[in-house]
Amino acid sequence: MSSVPRMRIHHLSCGTLCPVGGRLMSERKSRPLRGALACHCLLIEAGQRLILVDTGLGLLDMGNRRMDRFFRFQCKPLVTPEQTAVRQVQRLGYSPRDVRHIVLTHLDFDHAGGLDDFPGAQVHLHVKEADAASARRGLIARGRYRPEQWSSHDRWRLYRDGGEPWFGFASVRNVGVPEVLLIPLVGHTWGHCGVAVARPGGGWLLHAGDAFFDRRELDSKNLRCKAGLRYYQLQMEVDRRLRLWNQRRLRDLVRLHGDEVRVICAHDPVQFEEWARRSPEQPLVAGPSGTATL
Repeated sequence: MSSVPRMRIHHLSCGTLCPVGGRLMSERKSRPLRGALACHCLLIEAGQRLILVDTGLGLLDMGNRRMDRFFRFQCKPLVTPEQTAVRQVQRLGYSPRDVRHIVLTHLDFDHAGGLDDFPGAQVHLHVKEADAASARRGLIARGRYRPEQWSSHDRWRLYRDGGEPWFGFASVRNVGVPEVLLIPLVGHTWGHCGVAVARPGGGWLLHAGDAFFDRRELDSKNLRCKAGLRYYQLQMEVDRRLRLWNQRRLRDLVRLHGDEVRVICAHDPVQFEEWARRSPEQPLVAGPSGTATL
C-alpha cells in the first residue's frame, strides 16, 4: 500500500477587496464606483495535515482595525468571519491546530492577516520579504506591511536564493512539505514568491500571488489588463524591470508548459470562480458542492 498521503487542494477566498475604480478594477462590482476582488488562497489537505498558501485577511482584521488608513479607503475590504481561512478550515471539520504549515507569497496585509488565527503553524517565507517587512522603508511599505498581523508568531522558516531549477525558474526551494515549492518572483515586493503545488491528478498549480492581477496578462496573443489594476501594480511595485520580466517569464511558462502547469493569481475574481466553482464571497462548505478541488 502506498504511503503517500491523500491530497486535495481547496480554493478559498479569504476576504473581498472593494477598490475604488469600479469596472476599471474588476469585472465584478461590489457597489457604485468600487470593484470586487478575491483574496485567493489555497488549502491543501495532505492526510491529516493542512497546509495554507497565504491566509488572506483574518479574524482580527474585522472592521479594518489593523489596516493603514490609506489602504483602508483604497481597498475597502468586506470581510466577514465566515470568509476567514480559520472559519473555512473549521467548516471542513478541522481544528486550527491541524494547519501545520503556512507558505506565504509575501507579507502584504491582504495575504498575511490570518497568521494570528493559526499560532501553531510553521510559516515559510523568503528571507528578503522578512527583511523588507521588518525595515518598512517608505510610505507604501509602512502601509502594506502590518507587523501586528504576525507579532504573535515565533515559528518562522526563512529561505535564501538557491535550489533546483523548475521549468526554467531558478532559485527554488522545497519548503519541507512534500510537493510544495517556493518560486522567487521579485518585483511586486523584494521577497515576493510564487508557490508551486503538485496537483493530485498530475501536473502543477502555481499560485503566483501578486506577480500579476488580471488573468489576461498571461495571454501572449491578446495581452490585456484592467486599467485600474495596471495603475495599482505600478503603485505597489518595488522594481518595475523585475516585475515585468517575471510576468514575461510566466507568459512563457503558460505558452510552453500550459499542459503541465496551471498559473493563478491572488485577486482575479473570475479566475477564482473558474477554479472554486463558486463566487469569492461564498465560503467553502463541506460536501460535494463545496469541495470542487483541482
